[in-house]
Amino acid sequence: MQKKSPNEIDKHIGRRVRTRRIMLGMSQEKLAEALGLTFQQVQKYEKGVNRIGASRLLHIAGILDVNIEFFFERIPGLRAGGFSDDSLVAEFLTRSESDRLVRGFLKLKDGEARRRVADLVDWLASAS
Repeated sequence: MQKKSPNEIDKHIGRRVRTRRIMLGMSQEKLAEALGLTFQQVQKYEKGVNRIGASRLLHIAGILDVNIEFFFERIPGLRAGGFSDDSLVAEFLTRSESDRLVRGFLKLKDGEARRRVADLVDWLASAS
């Protein structure tokens, strides 16, 4: 029996796992420990290199405190109302720097400091 390789839906689900994990401030190591896996396996799931089985996805949903539907939201082309493409956010979350940036930004308590960081990023993006 030949192993199926991941497709775009598998990659989307992996990105959603990463998104939720980061939203909770959870490390890959902590998620891996809760699943009884290595952090490298979690990395492969999040990058869409390895497919996530249904029972494992349900376990992940419980750990990340979301309904199973969360992982299927915003899949481009899915026939359901209100879904949109979140490819920019997904692309951002695949970058190695995104984790540091999000964690640092969330630690900023001052609204003015957050606005200045956003302004700086806008300025840097327009300068390139």
